[in-house]
Amino acid sequence: MSKGSKSLQDVHKSVDTSTKKTILGKLLAFMGPAYIVSVGYMDPGNWATDIAGGAQFGYTLIWVLLMSNLMALLLQSLSAKLGLVAGLDLAQANRLTYPKYVNFFLYILAELAIIATDLAEVVGMAIGLNLLFNIDLLWAVSITALDTFLIFFLIGKGMRKMEAFIIGLIFIIGVSFFIEMLLAKPEIEAVLTGLIPSIPNESALYIAIGIIGATVMPHNLYLHSALVQTRKFDNDEKSLRQAIKFNFFDSVIALNLAFLVNAAILILAAATFYKTGHFQVAEIEDAYKLLQPLLGSKWAPILFAVALIAAGQSSTLTGTLAGQIVMEGYLNIRISPWMRRLITRLLAILPAVAVILFLGNAYLGRLLIFSQVILSLQLGFAIIPLIHFVSNKKYMGVFTISVLTKILAWLVVIIIVSLNIKLVINELQLWFVSLNSFILFGLIVPMLLGILFLLLYITFMPLLVKYKEKHLDLHQSLDLYDINALAYNDVALAIDFSGMESKIISAALSFGNETTTYHLIHVVESATARLWNEVSQDAETMQDVAMLEEVKSFLEAKGHQVELHITYGKPAVAIANLVNDKVMDIVVVGSHGHQWFKDIIFGETINKLRHKVKMPVYIVK
Repeated sequence: MSKGSKSLQDVHKSVDTSTKKTILGKLLAFMGPAYIVSVGYMDPGNWATDIAGGAQFGYTLIWVLLMSNLMALLLQSLSAKLGLVAGLDLAQANRLTYPKYVNFFLYILAELAIIATDLAEVVGMAIGLNLLFNIDLLWAVSITALDTFLIFFLIGKGMRKMEAFIIGLIFIIGVSFFIEMLLAKPEIEAVLTGLIPSIPNESALYIAIGIIGATVMPHNLYLHSALVQTRKFDNDEKSLRQAIKFNFFDSVIALNLAFLVNAAILILAAATFYKTGHFQVAEIEDAYKLLQPLLGSKWAPILFAVALIAAGQSSTLTGTLAGQIVMEGYLNIRISPWMRRLITRLLAILPAVAVILFLGNAYLGRLLIFSQVILSLQLGFAIIPLIHFVSNKKYMGVFTISVLTKILAWLVVIIIVSLNIKLVINELQLWFVSLNSFILFGLIVPMLLGILFLLLYITFMPLLVKYKEKHLDLHQSLDLYDINALAYNDVALAIDFSGMESKIISAALSFGNETTTYHLIHVVESATARLWNEVSQDAETMQDVAMLEEVKSFLEAKGHQVELHITYGKPAVAIANLVNDKVMDIVVVGSHGHQWFKDIIFGETINKLRHKVKMPVYIVK
């Protein structure tokens, strides 16, 4: 399977690890992707389930956190391995394997998981703002939409500053809970006892499933398989094995740090609320109000609220990137990053606003825990395909996972799916009493049966149906035909594989003669290309280069002089910088024909380009 034939849109081999000579240097060069992923393991959704678990059951559910962390480590390492070896993120691999209608439903479920994640961030940040600044919850929820602009301001400043911002927020969370632990003085023996597996009752099961959903997050599996490809290394087997090993170390360190934060939250709740008989503290607001009188320090609630806001804000980036990877991977739709971010945030804000308006502020905490249970219910639909892919020699070759790893991975699936099925059965028993029979049997039961069928299909289809390799193209196929030439020395052609290549090339040749050099320009404008500000060597770029080489060969065969230019980022800026630096004579671009609303969604290039360049722009319609 040729990596160049596959469409990988949001990853970059922009960090060169081959220049590092020492083991420590290489390890540090590979470290990074798992830290971005680990942010999702500390979001406000974790807080709600951890607080509820600690307050109701003391230290009893610490083992669930540890088990969830081990599950996460296994699954994230498999996700990273898929990205490193196959050159595909999880969404692209699904699109390559399953039929369109199956991928559509998998996409819907993945989007629900991302919306549930963002919902947790919205609710958590809103509660934090309300507690710290006494802002009305409805206004606080609305304010969370503004983080869209903050994130893209930081992205514009470069990835290193974004990473520094995230690490700073993680540092705030860690320091806050370290101080809280000193104030709470938990019982070490009781903490260790909590590592022994037990589920006291049905309520504990619900909380346990929420903890799993909050810890092992579906969108992180999509994200990690893309982010690992930001590292550039040699393509031989030895280098690839080294990359897999270093990324595993990266995951071990980052996810264990996240585990310590989550364990600190649950231990704080157990040592503070469970110990004093406040068993019903399940809401973040109640925890905030009780911390000062129970711990005897005015700083306890302040640190708690600050850490909560930091946790919500730090999780925003992962949801944004995962959303773009999922949309582009499943649907082959690329929209402006800020529009994608705004849509996701609005879809998360609407349920929060509806709960506040119709049910009241008291139900926000329940909504937070419910969002984590939704995440857990989505897990099987991400994990099962992932295991199939890393077990498939067509994808992985000699890097196919071992029998022991397969057993452990499928054991994780059995645990998660079994817990989810038990939860659904318990809920159905309650619904039989309270819901109208038409709603129950006409809507809910058929929907659940459909979801079960989809789960069985993605589980057994790869085992029963012989793998058929597909050739997935991000762009339309090239349409080249016989064209002739004419009088600039350097003519730039912006090629975006939109199906207008022949018209653009024909127009460009009309401006030249036998001495003209034609500069073929293509802009890689994926999410992380803008983020890392680097041209990449990922699967999409390799495919683009191959297609541009085809155009180059075609033109050279006709006696023309041709140069290729691959750049990155926003098309108008990237093209303008290139043609201005090269002092070209004319730029030929294609018009997509969309205006107004479509320009807002997909991004506008031509008008921006016209104002940025120092030479004529010829627009082909």
